Amino acid sequence: MNSQENIKMQKNPPENPLSNDVAVSVSWTETSDTVSRHFFFQPDGQFSVKVLDDSRPVVHKVAESFVNQFFPSGFPYSVNEGYLRYTQFRALQHFSSAALSVLSTQSLLYAAGLRPTPAQATAVSWVLKDGMQHMGKLICSNLGARMDSEPKRWRVLADVLYDLGTGLEILSPLYPSLFLETAGLGNFAKGMAVVAARATRLPIYSSFAKEGNLSDLFAKGEAISTVFNVLGLGAGIQLVSTVCSSMQGKMVVGPLLSIIHVYCVREEMRAAPVNTLNPQRTAMIVEEFLKTGKVSSPADLRYKENLLFPGRLIRDAGNVKVGRDLHKAIKPSRLKELKEIFPNEKFLLSCGNSWTDMVLEHNASGEDALRGWLVAAYTRGEDSISKQNLQEAYEKMKSVMPSLLPELQAKGWHTDRFLDGKGIRFGF
Repeated sequence: MNSQENIKMQKNPPENPLSNDVAVSVSWTETSDTVSRHFFFQPDGQFSVKVLDDSRPVVHKVAESFVNQFFPSGFPYSVNEGYLRYTQFRALQHFSSAALSVLSTQSLLYAAGLRPTPAQATAVSWVLKDGMQHMGKLICSNLGARMDSEPKRWRVLADVLYDLGTGLEILSPLYPSLFLETAGLGNFAKGMAVVAARATRLPIYSSFAKEGNLSDLFAKGEAISTVFNVLGLGAGIQLVSTVCSSMQGKMVVGPLLSIIHVYCVREEMRAAPVNTLNPQRTAMIVEEFLKTGKVSSPADLRYKENLLFPGRLIRDAGNVKVGRDLHKAIKPSRLKELKEIFPNEKFLLSCGNSWTDMVLEHNASGEDALRGWLVAAYTRGEDSISKQNLQEAYEKMKSVMPSLLPELQAKGWHTDRFLDGKGIRFGF
């Protein structure tokens, strides 16, 4: 492919002849075998592109138009690794979810003895949404701190709850006398799912924003969701009129769509490289560092995360637990001794036989949590942990932190905050 670049510097005369400032505009032309574009910066800093000649096939033009419509500007260079895989499974997830919603709405209408007209479907949905669904939203809204700490886990749980609620709606014709109870409980679960899904959306999108293009990511993600929701609704209507016209058909197709739905959201979350420190990710970083002397990036660590049971203890990382109350984790008689061992630190450790409790101060950051984690990991191999063992582990931690912290930040980890999910901290 031949390419040609012409760069021109143009000086525009200033409006005020007495002024010494000269506005400069920069322009250049890039020409290939099929397309020629003119790029230029205006004097006020605005950047513009104009197509001079485009002899590409229609298919290539349509493909570029599709990418510009549904993917962030500068894709794939403007996003982090895994965004394309995340988007693919997210599209399929919305497709299966929309198809499931059609099945559940029709089942609800039949269970209530109503003909499936659009007006009646809207009325039923409105009554149920304003009742049990709002209650589910209120209950789930109290779990925001946990969702910040483990957005992937709560996103998967949100879709599991959504499918459980949808399943109850689909089964409602089997128990017409329990219509209100079944539909109400189903919408209660879906209300919780809606809050959890929306609350975790921002942390997930933030993990892909490589150039501060969070709004662009969000907008393009919603465009993809809208298109595949419409396609899913069409597929659902087709299923209702054919395979799922009977209850037996719904009992077969419903679970299949639900499996596809949950699998897709699981793969979405595995693709997301979340770069904030929480208990699970900190423990995994410490474990790998002590074993290999290296630090993984968020993209490297994403497939190793346990989405359903993130609170598991990792022995090689010190079996650390975070988030217990200070008076439960540490005896008052030991507070003075621990403050002497860890002077000016924002963490306290209480080493037990099965695990080590770590309690953080109110303004503790990810760096502080990492320091405490290393101390706990260095003492884990001891048969009995004495004051001398803790002091030796503390000195060892201080010797490795100057090299570990810059490497961690260079890999893309945010060490300025630590999301433990419980918000239980102490202060003197």
